[in-house]
Amino acid sequence: MSIALFLDFDGTLVEIAPRPDAVQVDPDLVPVLERLRARLDGALAIVTGRPVEVIDDFLSPARFDVAGLHGVERRVDGVRAGGRPEDHPDLRAEVPRLRAAVAALDAVLIEDKGASVAVHWRLANPEDAARAESAVKAAAAALGADYRLQLGKAVGEIVPASATKAHAIRAFLEAPPYAGRRPVFLGDDRTDELAFGSVNADGGVAVRVGPGETEAARRLADPAAVRDLLRAWADGAPIDPDALPAA
Repeated sequence: MSIALFLDFDGTLVEIAPRPDAVQVDPDLVPVLERLRARLDGALAIVTGRPVEVIDDFLSPARFDVAGLHGVERRVDGVRAGGRPEDHPDLRAEVPRLRAAVAALDAVLIEDKGASVAVHWRLANPEDAARAESAVKAAAAALGADYRLQLGKAVGEIVPASATKAHAIRAFLEAPPYAGRRPVFLGDDRTDELAFGSVNADGGVAVRVGPGETEAARRLADPAAVRDLLRAWADGAPIDPDALPAA
């Protein structure tokens, strides 16, 4: 069976940066992804917490299928759905309060994505990092059951409760060119573990990038190893995710 390939962005295709806007994209990444997408007859998508337009900026001039904001928004074959900030009035009302709660904390960043909001404390001292985490947890609790908090690497993000990367991948698999293919998902973070479990349940292959306990059966060391693998697959090497190192 042919595969459908789903790729996280930060920490998987590119190295984690101190600030979200400081990510560096390898010059060879976009052409590699384009060649691999062609080899897979289009069944390649980015599944990320980033907004679709931010992925477009990083991977310009290419336009890939993308599930953004952990699945809140999705673009397939150029058609985009979801992700409108105006559909989330409660979240929009909470964002100013969250900004105020972390305003005095040193090196804590708010990333407002419209239909979700993230608080980053990678650059903060331990005390301010703890306060930032408490603030985003309090904001998520105030929003109630319609939203959930997902914690990653020095980041907490509030997203609609119905949005997960697992749901996003399954939505892709319902239509061409993904339907009928075996899902393969590469990710690096706690936010990817739910999708790993879903891909496993669907008979696919989950690949953890980097260290840590995981639901994935396979592992790659870092984004450089991911890029090497994708380059080999794009250039004609056998696409056999089951042959990757065990997690």
